[in-house]
Amino acid sequence: MRMSDEEYFRSCVSKERHLAQLLGHHNVEEFCESAGSLWENATVLPKWTRDWQACGPLLAEYELNIAYQHLPDDPHGKAIHIGTTIVHISDHPSKERALMFAIVKAAITLLEHSRHGKH
Repeated sequence: MRMSDEEYFRSCVSKERHLAQLLGHHNVEEFCESAGSLWENATVLPKWTRDWQACGPLLAEYELNIAYQHLPDDPHGKAIHIGTTIVHISDHPSKERALMFAIVKAAITLLEHSRHGKH
């Protein structure tokens, strides 16, 4: 089920905040004047779920393998698989946006897994 545009926007910003924190950005803030832009001190952070120039390098950094699959239980039929991450394309405004969201989600999963493995 698709969420509203505002809910989707907030979910993207939330994923970006989570990734930023896992990458070591500790003072992440979003100011009213720049809604949707995350800042650490005076530096704007990448919009990984919304900008290919930010998202693309995650593919190489984490060596992500992308696969597309038809899902018989999904009436819209397609999902993106990256490792254990599955993102239904129908939950996103476009296939491209679903792919960026999946890449960020997979990078978060890998970082969390490596983080917990070090403890």
